[in-house]
Amino acid sequence: MQVELVLLILALLFFVSIMTDKIGNRFGVPALLLFLAVGMLFGPDGIGAWFDTDGNGIGYMINISSAQALGTIALCIILFSGGMDTKIKDIQPILVPGIILATIGVLLTAVITGIVVFYVFGWLHAVAAVTLPVALLMAACMSSTDSASVFSILRTNGVGLKHNLRPLLELESGANDPMAYVLTITLIGIVTSGKADVSALAIIQDILIQLVMGAVMGFAFGKLVVKILKEVKLSNESLYPIMVLSACIFIFGVTYYLKGNPYLAVYIGGLIIGNTRFIRKRQTKSFFDGLTWLAQLVMFLMLGLIVRPFELLSLKVWLPCLIISIVMIFVARPITVLICMFPFKQYKLRDKMMLSWVGLKGAVPIIFAILCIANHVPNANLLFNVVFACTLVSLIIQGSSLSKVADKLKLAMPETGIEQKLVYFDIDLPEEIQKQVRELEVTNEMLVNGSMLRNAIIPRDYRIVMIRHGESFIIPDGNTELHPNDILLISSQKDAEDAQRALEQAEREELEDIKLRVITDTTGVIKNIWRKMKGEDK
Repeated sequence: MQVELVLLILALLFFVSIMTDKIGNRFGVPALLLFLAVGMLFGPDGIGAWFDTDGNGIGYMINISSAQALGTIALCIILFSGGMDTKIKDIQPILVPGIILATIGVLLTAVITGIVVFYVFGWLHAVAAVTLPVALLMAACMSSTDSASVFSILRTNGVGLKHNLRPLLELESGANDPMAYVLTITLIGIVTSGKADVSALAIIQDILIQLVMGAVMGFAFGKLVVKILKEVKLSNESLYPIMVLSACIFIFGVTYYLKGNPYLAVYIGGLIIGNTRFIRKRQTKSFFDGLTWLAQLVMFLMLGLIVRPFELLSLKVWLPCLIISIVMIFVARPITVLICMFPFKQYKLRDKMMLSWVGLKGAVPIIFAILCIANHVPNANLLFNVVFACTLVSLIIQGSSLSKVADKLKLAMPETGIEQKLVYFDIDLPEEIQKQVRELEVTNEMLVNGSMLRNAIIPRDYRIVMIRHGESFIIPDGNTELHPNDILLISSQKDAEDAQRALEQAEREELEDIKLRVITDTTGVIKNIWRKMKGEDK
């Protein structure tokens, strides 16, 4: 295909995918699921078939090799950005249970699901003959909670959870992909080599080496990158985010060749870099926010393009998919959570139920299934279709109902501890004061004492930094005139919620004072009238 046509098609795919986000917000459907749907719509069984002239049409732009490469790059960026956004102070209280869920939890999920998969395919003789190693491999592909799905749904929808459950889920989803990757790669080696007698000790040893090397490499190179960022002064500020992106890819590559786990390394590297101050940190984080969404869009769109929807409708795919999905959602994940969280008495039953429900699947299981096809695993195509279908079921059932389940379990709460996004003032602020700066719209109630700034009903601990009137920006003083719908850029030592409560309290107190003055004045008038009436009577 011509380069210009490819670019035109990609732009159309991206635009349609982005616009579906509004539909997702309206109906509570995860945006990532809609990205998949757009890819499937333009894939070989959809509109893409219309453009298939020589097997190179729109639905045939992506093959297994390119999908594997793009998926690896996208997952690398998503994990690194997730590490940068994770605050160490937030995960310290839940570090131990998070690590247990990300390691032992993944292993237990894989074992329980693998046994179920083996017996399900054995029971469905007409589907396929699947050996126990292949069944365990399929389960390993689906054993992790997908970081892209969890980060996207929790953060985009503003879902807050009580009892530190949200940072626990984000830590688990960011840190458990490495464990699932090690299990998948190890089982692929066993299946393709035909050696069923590999010792469990050798497998455990290999897993430990990869995890330890990945953690050490991520920590060491993260510290090195931070030191470089602090020491090197670049003439062009735009190069700092690109330097950090280069560091992310370097950490991934060097860890891979040192036989460590590259996914764990980039997550820990991002965690170290994101929790350290350096030049243009806010600009870098904004850059990675956009890059992460691009990676998620590319990854899910790409996966939608390579799948064949008509194959998913086959009995040999959807029947085992439904059974395996039910077992994973309602049996394997709950049992795993109950076992892993048993030592931690601070988590009640409803907390564990919530943790069980957020076992979201996403692009990672599908990418692992692509690895199986690339390595010529027996029944790899069937394995890929079943994993893809199970992912769709998870996103539809669990992803769409996450907020409702949190409400039912009485664990939902407004988000706290995050900075307010500035909409009307496009300015760059240091990270330390982001939570103290916000925007406030002027209302009629704030101007009942007069339109001058000094008369406005604003709590004393607010400092008015700037005023936006229409398209004009004003540096204020006490005599500045305010108008309804003006936007104030304010700073306060209190966080956003305390500041809002203070404003509402100030408005209530002022209105009560006005009511009291009205009542007092009215009473005085009535008394004067009464005196005059009595005097006239006399």
